Amino acid sequence: MTALDVSGLLTSLYLVGITAEAMTAAVSAGRMRMDLFGVVTLGAITALGGGTVRDLLLGVYPLTWVAHPRYLLVVIIASVVTVRISWLMYQLRRFFLVADAVGLATFVVLGIQVALGHGHGFVISCVAAVTTGVSGGVMRDVLSDRVPLVFRHEMYASTAVIGTCVWWGLMLLGAPDWINVLATLSVVLSTRLISLKRGWDLPVYEYDEEQVKARNPREVLYTQGRKIPGARWAYRGLRRIRGGRGAGDV
Repeated sequence: MTALDVSGLLTSLYLVGITAEAMTAAVSAGRMRMDLFGVVTLGAITALGGGTVRDLLLGVYPLTWVAHPRYLLVVIIASVVTVRISWLMYQLRRFFLVADAVGLATFVVLGIQVALGHGHGFVISCVAAVTTGVSGGVMRDVLSDRVPLVFRHEMYASTAVIGTCVWWGLMLLGAPDWINVLATLSVVLSTRLISLKRGWDLPVYEYDEEQVKARNPREVLYTQGRKIPGARWAYRGLRRIRGGRGAGDV
């Protein structure tokens, strides 16, 4: 497979991804009872926001959709079409889940390529991949007045990190770029779809202040402190030290 073939594949998948993102954002705009301008704006922000934030962070100009205005036209058309076929969206929800996963995989690869193309290392590649993959959805949820989905559950950002690790592992092994692209696409896509099917989530942090206030501070410190890795060993060692000192003093 040549570099031209890989580039064409990424372009096709990117179009699938931004179309799916724009259409799902249009549905979200409909739930908020936005007008047509709001629908198009939310669709554009969701579909193109990730790449825009990435380019701004890395100082890449012109922005992707500015250099290629056809992407903006695709997003606008997809948003407007959604308004006319919104009655089909629920029946096609599984299709859009797959299309969204395809888009995520493509965004991750493009984010890594942009970071590498500007001489950045592994950490910035992770940031670029995650930013490209999740920023649009975060802005969509914020504008829709809800906690961003990526912050509450589902493996989304973590999938982007996994994809970056795959790319760098293959790159360190000397694999050609087209293998890196295909492998990263496959891993991110499969991980995302499997996590959706099996309900894989990251651990959720929950802080109940009222419950904490009602408990004895010493009890909380003792019970929660013992859960810290290595805390039991340190506690037992401290007890032995104190016991030894007491015996010597007597």
